[in-house]
Amino acid sequence: MVLDKHRDTADRVLVPMAKHLTGINPDHISAVAIILAALTGVLFYLSATWYWLLIVSVAVLMGSALMDALDGKVAKLTGKASLRGDFLDHVLDRYADIFLILGIMVSGYCNWLIGFFGLTGVLMTSYLGTQAQAVGVERDYSGILGRADRLVLMMLAPLVLWGILFFWNTSVIYTVPYLDIALTPFDILLGWFAIAGHFTALQRGRRIWRELSKRQKK
Repeated sequence: MVLDKHRDTADRVLVPMAKHLTGINPDHISAVAIILAALTGVLFYLSATWYWLLIVSVAVLMGSALMDALDGKVAKLTGKASLRGDFLDHVLDRYADIFLILGIMVSGYCNWLIGFFGLTGVLMTSYLGTQAQAVGVERDYSGILGRADRLVLMMLAPLVLWGILFFWNTSVIYTVPYLDIALTPFDILLGWFAIAGHFTALQRGRRIWRELSKRQKK
């Protein structure tokens, strides 16, 4: 699942929405996105006490993702797109990733070690994507785990967790045979972020290295 490849399809919905927001400063939309992302992280944490907050967290995360998708569209439509805005957007995206994953890590539904590797996988994926542009190569959205994929999965995992808590009164979705390690949906989510994230970073790094090697030979 690589949703970043379907940006053009998403634009058919986002651009009309952005046209209704042209009276708002794009930076303010970015600010709303990061505030909602931070609130989602808090809701993930509090869900260990009140598991119904998992549903609320999904709604808030959807709002954050929507605002994050619209700020750039509004900037382009109003002629306010700039390197400064692009820089701010990427900085806030990384903080949003940190807030969201830290919220999961400390929620009590996730092993902190799995969460740690999940966070590093996400950060390295994003770093390699923007580092490509920093060294003169086109920004890289390739790989098996893009940001859009992560956001969708972070909306699905809380719903699955809420479902098994509501119907079976347990957070465990799978127990590793012979190791007696119980995994929750959040463990599986961040475990996937760790594996797919670092693999995606390696994919992007390999592509960048090849492109730079070709240029060096010319």
